[in-house]
This record gives sequence, C-alpha cells and structure tokens, in this order.
Amino acid sequence: MSLTWGRVAAWRTRAHSLDVRRPAADALDVVSELCGLHAQLMSSAEAMLHARVDGLPADYVEKALWEDRTLVKTWCMRGTLHLLRSDEYPLWQAGFATYKHYTKPVWHRGFKITAEELQALLEGVSAALEGRVLTRAELADEVAARTSEHIGEKLRESWGAYLKPASFQGRLVFGPGEGQLVRFTRPDTWIAVGPPPADAVCEIALRWWGVQGVATREEFARWWGVSPAEGGRVVKALGDRLTSVDVEGVPHWARSDLVTALRKAEPVRTVRLLPAFDQYVVAATKHAACLMDGGSPDAVYRSQGWLSPVLLVDGLMAGVWSQERKGGRVVITVEPFRSLTAEVRKAVAAEADRWGRSVEVAWAG
Repeated sequence: MSLTWGRVAAWRTRAHSLDVRRPAADALDVVSELCGLHAQLMSSAEAMLHARVDGLPADYVEKALWEDRTLVKTWCMRGTLHLLRSDEYPLWQAGFATYKHYTKPVWHRGFKITAEELQALLEGVSAALEGRVLTRAELADEVAARTSEHIGEKLRESWGAYLKPASFQGRLVFGPGEGQLVRFTRPDTWIAVGPPPADAVCEIALRWWGVQGVATREEFARWWGVSPAEGGRVVKALGDRLTSVDVEGVPHWARSDLVTALRKAEPVRTVRLLPAFDQYVVAATKHAACLMDGGSPDAVYRSQGWLSPVLLVDGLMAGVWSQERKGGRVVITVEPFRSLTAEVRKAVAAEADRWGRSVEVAWAG
C-alpha cells in the first residue's frame, strides 16, 4: 500500500477534528480521541479543545476538572502533564504502570535516591493522600513524618521528578489548587477508579495510531516515552491489527482497519490557530517537514522542548503565531511561512474572533 503525505495530512486533520468543529456534547469524546490534552500549559489544553469543539463555555475545562470531575490531570506519557477523561483513567494508569525507567539504577543515581528510599516515598505519598488534598509542602511534611526527613526533602527540592513515579503507579493525581498553590490527591479519593483493562498498552497504541494515521515504531516509542526496542515489541504484539504502508518511499505502520480510509482521504479546506503543544503537532516531529507548507521544523519545534503555536491551513502547518495583551486588546501576530491568500487571511481573522474578546490580528513577514 502506497500513500502520499497529502492523503495522510487530510486524514489526520479529520481524525483530529480540525476539519469541522464538533458539538459541545462531544467534548469528552474529543479528549479521548486525542489521547488526552497536553497540559504543560493549562491555557493550551483549553485552547486545544476550543479549536475542535463549538459552543463550549470559557470555563469548561476548569469546571470539568474541579467540579464535574469528568477530566483528571496527571503526569502521563514522556512524563508530561495531560488532561484525561476520568472514566478512562484506569486504562491510562494501567499503561503507565508498565513504565520501568525509574526502577533502574541509573535513574536512582541520577536523582540521588535508593530503590528502597523511592519505595518508601511512594508508599508515603499514597498513605498521606488517602482521603485528602494536599499542597506539595504539606505532602512533603506528611511523607517526612511517615518516612524520614531526607525523603521528605526530596519532594521539596524538585517539582515533579519524585512525584511522577507516584502518578505512574496510580498513587497521585492533581487536585484543585489553593490560590497559587498546586495540590495533589489520590485517584481513588478524587474519582471513581475501576479495574484496569488487560493489554492496556496495546489498546493505547491502537488509539494513538487511530489519530495519527501512520507512524514508525520509533515515533510511537518517542510519544509513549520508551525505547525504540520497546516500541517494536508493542508493534509485534499488535500483530495483524497493524499493516505496513509505504508513505512516499518510507515504510510506516497504519491501523489495518483504517488503511482504506487513509488511501481515499480527500483534501480538506480548513484554517485553525492551534495552541502551543497541540496534539496535532506533538507526534509529528520526525516527519514535520512533510506536514508543513514552507518554513522549517525549527520554527515549530524549538529548543528545550517548546512547541510553538501553529497556523494550520488545509491540514499543513503554514506558519506560527503568538499573542500579546496591549491594554484592553489581545494582539495575535501571525508569521506565515509563505504568502497567504486573502481568503485564508480572512479565515484567520474569523478564528481570532471566536475568542470572544477584543482581538486584533497582525501579520509579520
């Protein structure tokens, strides 16, 4: 099976709900299909959903997290923060429970903690958060009282390094903040936690291929946060549920049940202002140049893991943008990679108007 990147881009745009916006009632389905909302920046997580869903209240994400509890915030793939559907938390947590990097001696040496101390820390976190919501300082004090001051100090000196293993083991998620302070709680304190499914990683991998369309084992491994060899073992375990496809001379894997749809994908006509760390951009690192209309991947994938906000035109990354508040106005500065038509510029202005406040679009370059 031979595919072009144009077909892949068209299919992927639809899979990401970036062709036609979905109704508000589909918001949680969109979160599920995207494999969560990247939440290193909470504003980006919110914008990611609003780019795909119509009619959402401005406070939808905050209310879903802290009132309705239909979303949950935790450390996920690659150790990055994501928002997940609460009712799917058992699936994701079962997948994260397979992570082993923090059990290796090299991790212990790097973070100056023994395996025994880490286990004590994890058990201390779990006990301290039972039925409670605590700030990091409060959690550190509680863990110190249950273990040792040395272990408690580990939680004070690092933002997330020692808490991520706790989240991977299902011992910790984020709770509602207290002013400017972040707070944590235990999953079974905060949401309903059912039994974990079997073969969670395979189910997660199929879901990810379902939104990406095509990918190599290395791309899956990078997204999931494991070695290429481990990614290869997942591909092998999926068996005939994946099919080898050729994308402009390079072998990739695609979900077998989606190959025909990929081959027949028609071009899309769409303009979107995607926020920083949008899921459409996150997994495209290796073949970013194939999904760009001009420009260089360096303009999007910047140093220290920063991913720029992107102008998406007809499924291709066609520029980057930034915003700045000036008095009572928000100025969005768009830097296209090449000249845009008047129709596209008009569509960009319409996208900015959806923000529902005084917005001005400026053009750079």
